[in-house]
Amino acid sequence: MAEYAVGAGDLGPGQVRRARTALGAVFCVHGAVTGSFATRIPWIADHAGLGAGQLGLALAFPAIGASLAMPVAGAISHRLGARNALRWLLALWTLALTLPSLAPGLVGLCAALFVYGATAGTSDVVMNAIGVEVENRMKRSIMSGLHGMWSVGALIGSAGGTLAAHLDTDARVHHAFAAAVLTVLGLVACRGVLDVRSRPGEEPPPHFAIPPKSAVVIGAIGFCAVFAEGASLDWSAVYLEDVLGASPALAAASTTAFALTMAVARLSGDRIVDRFGAVPTVRTGGALATAGGLLVVVASHPAVALTGFAFIGLGVAVVVPLAFAAAGHSGPRPAQAIAGVATITYTSGLIAPSALGAVADATSLVVSFGLVTVLAFGLIVGAGVLRPAGRGGAKSPADGPAVAEPGT
Repeated sequence: MAEYAVGAGDLGPGQVRRARTALGAVFCVHGAVTGSFATRIPWIADHAGLGAGQLGLALAFPAIGASLAMPVAGAISHRLGARNALRWLLALWTLALTLPSLAPGLVGLCAALFVYGATAGTSDVVMNAIGVEVENRMKRSIMSGLHGMWSVGALIGSAGGTLAAHLDTDARVHHAFAAAVLTVLGLVACRGVLDVRSRPGEEPPPHFAIPPKSAVVIGAIGFCAVFAEGASLDWSAVYLEDVLGASPALAAASTTAFALTMAVARLSGDRIVDRFGAVPTVRTGGALATAGGLLVVVASHPAVALTGFAFIGLGVAVVVPLAFAAAGHSGPRPAQAIAGVATITYTSGLIAPSALGAVADATSLVVSFGLVTVLAFGLIVGAGVLRPAGRGGAKSPADGPAVAEPGT
């Protein structure tokens, strides 16, 4: 298998575009797992016999697993090559979808969600690192579009979950079928991605990499966005059903509405960022997310809350892609920097469900989403940390990893 030195002329534009399309399909598969899971959280909670506080505790474990596993993603990618690492990690993630619905109680659900999160986080780091390499080669912003494909996948997965909830399908059956289909699609998509490899003889990254300082600064803004995103994704269905008395089908549809707005904003995000700049885009998004949080808090009808969740989705959509892009362009090891930012943002995902569950247990879910609104406002204040060094935030391809080859 031939190797291609990273440089301006080693791959043709058509090859790079095809590699980007394949990577977009990978992002779509990854998102479909999340959407499939999120819509069935009420079923899983009922099956395991959990209250709001216990559910909040259990929903912290995906982020715990991801945060502990992501720092080793760079070492896995270095050892196996990015394409093989992604192939194995993505397959483990899609198959892990089957675990939560099988859990009989709190302890089993926490263990299942730990594995679910660990496989999600490591595959996430590798596919974003590959995305930065493709962005370097295309010399324009593409990360928002890739994350838009993730949101499309989440939309597809949540739509399937909404239908399954409407038909009162057992989540164990639903998730087993979805996992089988997504595993096959993921393996096919991984064949076409760039295989980013280190130069022969290059020192491998540490097995457990501490986030660099640049990642900590960039990760802070991602923390606010992921808190609002994770809270809405995990709790919107519960909020509509428990607070506003919506039907299970309509409650599940809130996740679909959220995923839809995220997808629309991310798919158009690259053009918006190129035209207006990262900082104004994120500040405007922060204002939308704040307004959405306020709508959720004051809502007395499900339609108002659905509108609020849609605004939150629009507002936070491009923040994480821009944070990953900024991290990937901040130093010579994109995977390590992305792992650092991802660890911080997933820590936000760790805090969000448990914090909302604890606050809801002590007060109400309405008060919990007041906290979401405050953190959404933080996007307005902190947007400046995502200011790109150059147009699109991309480096020269010569600054990327050592070698890469196209998929076959």
